[in-house]
Amino acid sequence: MSKYFCKKIISKIAVVGIVVFLGTMFSAHKDVDAGKKVKHVIDNVTKLKYADPVKDIHLYLCAFHIAKDNPSFEVEAHHYCSMKELKVGKGDIHQCVIYDSKEAPAKLLGIEYIISDDSYQMLPHNEKIYWHPHAYEIVSGQLIVPDMYDLGDAALKGFLGSWGKTFHTWPDPDTNIPMGKPLLMWSAGADGQISKEMIGKRDKQFAISTDLIRERRKMYGYKVPDVALPKSVGELGRQWTSEGPDIPQKLNKN
Repeated sequence: MSKYFCKKIISKIAVVGIVVFLGTMFSAHKDVDAGKKVKHVIDNVTKLKYADPVKDIHLYLCAFHIAKDNPSFEVEAHHYCSMKELKVGKGDIHQCVIYDSKEAPAKLLGIEYIISDDSYQMLPHNEKIYWHPHAYEIVSGQLIVPDMYDLGDAALKGFLGSWGKTFHTWPDPDTNIPMGKPLLMWSAGADGQISKEMIGKRDKQFAISTDLIRERRKMYGYKVPDVALPKSVGELGRQWTSEGPDIPQKLNKN
């Protein structure tokens, strides 16, 4: 092979190498720019012109959900709620988006609407089957407001009679994408309906003790509710007792 052809081949190889190198650098530069743009959008999400519904989310609650048709299925639920007041009054409705974690990235599990007992009692029977009570969650210490110094002890008293309607559109957080139909979720109504392991995992995250919170919430003056799990999806929820008048049971003052 002549020196001329050798030089020509080497020259072409060099040109190809330079093109590949420049292409790689350009691609990397684009990736860096894209990353900067994403970060810029994330940093400025609260400044978006049309983000008022999102900006109204200012209350964070943490509790547990179970599936109404399968109470053995339990999920830690992180609620981000739009609420003007913590007190649930007649006619008020509050709404929450629910994630599987307080850390980003988190899976958007579903939504919950919260209404007062007055509003609940006005609902038709075939609608009431979707609404779960919050009394046990609050008195037992399982529902907390992590951003508050007392974890919501005082503020949550206004929620004792409230009801929630929750559907998880990501039924199983262990799947990589949402699979299946929306799942109607429920709340625990008595001790033992949420596993000690799940409560312990949540307590460790926040460095809290659900048992101590429960002790503090005796200030409400009520016994911890004892409501059996629903026997079917069509069974209505009860707030305080499984039988008889569904009213709070007072603590002994001794």
